[in-house]
Amino acid sequence: MSRTRTALALGTAAAGAIALASVTASAAPAPVAGSTTVTPAGHGFQAVLSGKATLKAGSVTVTCTVSVSTGTVPAAPGNSNPAGPVSSPISPPTYSSCTSSMPGVTPTVTTSGAWAVSMQDGAPITATMTVPTGGLVVKTTGLASCTVTAAPTAPASVGGTWANGSPSTLTFTNASVPVKVTGGFGCPTSATASVFNAVYKVSDVTDPAQNITVGP
Repeated sequence: MSRTRTALALGTAAAGAIALASVTASAAPAPVAGSTTVTPAGHGFQAVLSGKATLKAGSVTVTCTVSVSTGTVPAAPGNSNPAGPVSSPISPPTYSSCTSSMPGVTPTVTTSGAWAVSMQDGAPITATMTVPTGGLVVKTTGLASCTVTAAPTAPASVGGTWANGSPSTLTFTNASVPVKVTGGFGCPTSATASVFNAVYKVSDVTDPAQNITVGP
């Protein structure tokens, strides 16, 4: 092939690659978040565990039957976002009445730091709970002494869903949470993530006759 034809072929191929890259880039635009409004504006709420919450790391599952967190819907106009979620700080959830799947082992769960939950209207309505760095720690005593630290190096986002109702519910189904596990024999030290399951009933504590609702 002559030098001229080779240059022409290379130029054509380059142009085609650029065109393909342009088409590929424009074919998948970033999704645009819709509007979200949480009501009643300024009202306090309480999230109470319904049933049980489980946190599984490796082969070990910790189950708690009592968990509570509180927060406040932002005052207007902060309770509405025309192009994205609405976020509210919440108290670190408390966890008690906890058991372990390991015989002879008793777990204790402590929480701390700045937790938050954000709601995004849609189908379904999505919810994201933010766990601050090191904001949840599970320690076990008995036949195995382990420490499980959630969000060990950076804040973690835990995805869930929201359903409006009386009361409304916040559900986490097989949500992944990064963890670091330390300890001796019997501790799942190779686990780098845990699976979280829980359902919370969320009620309006400012006016119990109303419901916390997420809409457009």
